[in-house]
Amino acid sequence: MSENAPTNGSAVPEPGPAGSAVPYADPVEEKIIRRIPFEVAGAAALLAIPAVLLFDPLIGAFFLAGGLISALSFIWLKSALVRVLSRDKAKAVRAGIALYAVRFLLIFGVFFLIILLYPKKLIAFAAGFSTVIPVFLGEATLALARLKSAAPWNS
Repeated sequence: MSENAPTNGSAVPEPGPAGSAVPYADPVEEKIIRRIPFEVAGAAALLAIPAVLLFDPLIGAFFLAGGLISALSFIWLKSALVRVLSRDKAKAVRAGIALYAVRFLLIFGVFFLIILLYPKKLIAFAAGFSTVIPVFLGEATLALARLKSAAPWNS
């Protein structure tokens, strides 16, 4: 039985470990979630170097900025979800919709400003912003490999 499995007979899991940033989180999942923004920023910084060498410094800066904004967006979303999920269901749904709408408008606003000011650099920013996708894919692959190696039927 996992640490967060319900012990009171209900279908609702008990709160996560003390000090956990994510309610009902497995400690391994919590560790991965804390690591993702750093991996996104690191991947964007690493990929910005070839962008500077192949194109120009401004392209590299936009690539890096996209990755950093993506990492900050992930951190904000994670912390906001913790606050939203700690409310009762009716308030959580309204707050969640409002939060996601504000987040969408802010991201849309950043892209709109880049389109207005630097239209030819938008692809670099979008590529940097999208570094979260390979990071998620890598983390999911590692988690699946760990799960498969720890499975009782592999013994």
